[in-house]
Parts: sequence; structure tokens; C-alpha cells
Amino acid sequence: MKKQNIVVGVAPTKRGFLSMEEAKRQKEKFMAVIRGIHPDVVTLVDIDDLCENGILFETEKIPQVVEKFKKAGIDALFTPHCDFGEEQCAAGVAAAMKVPTLVWGARDERPNMDESRGRDTQCGMFACTKVMRRFGVQYSYIWNCETESEDFRNGFDSFIRVVAVVKAVKNLRIAKFGARPEPFMSVMANEGDLATRLGVTVVPVSPTTVAARMDQLIGENSPRLQEYVANVKQRMDTSSMKEEAVVRAAAVKLAVQDLMEEKNCAAGAMECWSAVPVLGAPVCMALGELADEGLPVSCETDINGAVTMAMLQAVTLGKEACFLADLTIRHPQNDNAELLWHCGPFPYSLKDPGCGARLVGGQERFELKKGDITVCRFDDCDGKYYLFGGEGRGVDGPETNGTYVWFETDNWKRWEEKLMFGPYIHHVGGIYGNYKPVLREAARYLGLIFDDADEQGVYSL
Repeated sequence: MKKQNIVVGVAPTKRGFLSMEEAKRQKEKFMAVIRGIHPDVVTLVDIDDLCENGILFETEKIPQVVEKFKKAGIDALFTPHCDFGEEQCAAGVAAAMKVPTLVWGARDERPNMDESRGRDTQCGMFACTKVMRRFGVQYSYIWNCETESEDFRNGFDSFIRVVAVVKAVKNLRIAKFGARPEPFMSVMANEGDLATRLGVTVVPVSPTTVAARMDQLIGENSPRLQEYVANVKQRMDTSSMKEEAVVRAAAVKLAVQDLMEEKNCAAGAMECWSAVPVLGAPVCMALGELADEGLPVSCETDINGAVTMAMLQAVTLGKEACFLADLTIRHPQNDNAELLWHCGPFPYSLKDPGCGARLVGGQERFELKKGDITVCRFDDCDGKYYLFGGEGRGVDGPETNGTYVWFETDNWKRWEEKLMFGPYIHHVGGIYGNYKPVLREAARYLGLIFDDADEQGVYSL
């Protein structure tokens, strides 16, 4: 998997006349915590070289802080309040940077018993966010809580995931392998609008280019291809397929991977069953295997589905694979469960450990594991972009073919109504874990209308 790299500028603030020693103590406490949150993903950029104790309280220092953060190319800004703080400083830096901004301050231990002023941190947060609103700053916040609390750790963790989603969408490059299948008008997308509104670029790649790259790998008897075929056979039962068919199915994956990396594309959308005559092999296995390597590719040339998958992979900071499924049939006994299915493109890493895996005609055959799942769909209609999102869980259900999981919600009728009247199609993305709040917050930064699957009402009507 390809892990994210999130650069966060940290600009603590204090009120000039309040205690520097206390502000320093607060800074040391929260810095110790955030340094331990996703250190493999997050790079912190401080201002220790610019401000006393690395705390911003002098407005004349704002340009220097902004210059340093711009030079570092920060993806996000954290403005922790060591006390009441200076709203001019925090809001001034945030307004200049125009990146997702996080506001927080540690909960005061007690009110003052004498004539002196305490930290009044929460008070300062209210003042600061008003100024940020005036300056047009998009911000998130962690509620006023103790530095040592799970609320603070979880809040910072969620913000990093929000930033990852925003970063994944902005300037996303999607490799479009072929045209949409003729019968599927539902997967149409406005490439021009995606580019101008969200910075998403669609890069066309002909299926004949993929086929040529496959032929090259096979013709050279590539050691890399041989190794990959052996790996597939070790993980999946391929006994129903001829050797040359397995090799060709494996070659699809390597060819697509190489082309995506050459064209600097982080996601893809691929013509699948309609491209089989050109490729000489189904693409199902390739799509699942690519997702496991951090290159999510939607089937049936679903561009908006590819954006959905890129968002879902980002929400796990690139550490877990996502999948794109058809919404197919309701559970025969469970009124709140739905079959998330597709003919065989799900990531092998998500397979239920209790079942085997087969490769039949180049299509995978296995059930996904149980567990909490977040489902979402990025889509558009009438010039507006929506993000449908909800949470549920994998449950037991009848065995079927392809790759699948039975997905239980708390209220499927509400989900179905949203899917029927909203601007969504039969494709949804899935990721293991509970990430609906993160997706809601990311949607706000991206200018998307978040359509909560569990809330009443259809926002697109």
C-alpha cells in the first residue's frame, strides 16, 4: 500500500499578557501527544525558530510564519490555543494559508481563586473562530478537552484523515482505460467540471495500449510476471483455468499498474467486460490486486466511482484497501441487509479468513470478512456534487458467486429511498472501519453536499 504523507504546520498561540510559562507548559504537553499520532504519515512543521518558545502572539510575526509554512508546503494548519490566544495571529495565518485548519485548546483545570487571569482557553476559541469566519477560513475543531484525553487524540486523528481525503481529491489524476460500456449511461461523468471544480484530471489510456504492454510482458517471459503468477497460484485455486489464461489475467494487473505509475495516476477507471476482446482476458482480478497495492481502479469506466475509491483509501491514510460494489439484492431474511457484490474485483486482503479463494475465468471468487464497513458514493447532478455516506456491518448470508459481502444497516428503507431519489447509481465504495464523520467533514472542505444515509430527507430533491 502507498501511505499518505501529510504535512501539518503547527502555530500555537497565546495572549501576550498571560503567563508564558503556563503557555509553554501547555505546548509541551500537546506536542508530546501529536508527535505520537501517525508519525509514519504526519510531518509536523513548528515555528520554534521564529517565535519565543515556538508560540505565536505577536502580529508582526505572522508574515514570517506564513512564509515558512508556504515554503514547507503544508497540507493543513493546527492552531492550538495555549490560553485565550491571539485571534489575529491564528486567523491571520489561517487566512493566508488557505488549507484545512484545526482549532483546539486544552480545557482549563479550574476557575481562578484570586484577581489574576487564568488561561480562559475556551473563551479564546470562540473569539478566534468568529474572526476565522470573517476571513473566510474553513476550519475544524476539537471540543475543549484535556490534552491527555481520548477526545483529543481521536480528534487529531480524525482531522489528519480529513486532510488526507481532501489532499487525495485535489489534483487527483485518474487513468481512464477505454470508454464506458455502451449500455451504462449511469457511469457518465463531466470530466471538464471535475477538473475546474475539484482539480481532478482524467487521463485517457487506450485498451490497445494495455494489450500491447501485456503482450510485451508475456513475450519477454518477464521474471516479474512469472513471480506474480506464482504468487496468485499460491493464494488462489486456479485449477479451472488454463495456464495461459492465468498468465494473461496476471499480465493485465502488471500492465495497468505500470501505465498508471508512468502517467502519475493515483486512481483509475477501467472498461472491463466490454474490453475483453481487446485484452484477451477479464480485468476483475487485476482490479482487486491493484487496490491492494494502493491503486484503486473502478470497473465499468466509472469515473465518479474512481473518485469515491480514492477518498476511501485516503481515509485510512493509505493503509487499507477499499472496494467498489454493486448494490444488488436484499437479504432473503434480513430486511436491513443488502448484498454488496461484483463479479470478482475485490481486494484479496479483505477476504474472510475462513473461506478459500478461487480464480474462475479470471474472476475472483470469495466472501469478504465481517466487521464494520463505511459505504459511500461520490456523484453529481444538475451542477452539484454529493457524497452519500453511511455505516453498517458485514453479516452472514447465503453464499453466492463473484466477490461479495452481506451488508447490514440500521434502517435499509431509509438507505434505499436516498439511493432511489439521490443522484447515485448502483456502484458504491466500501472501506472497513467507521469513517462517516470524517467523510462528512471532508465533504465540507471540498464543497460537496454530504448526504447522510441515516438522516431523513433526500438532499438532492
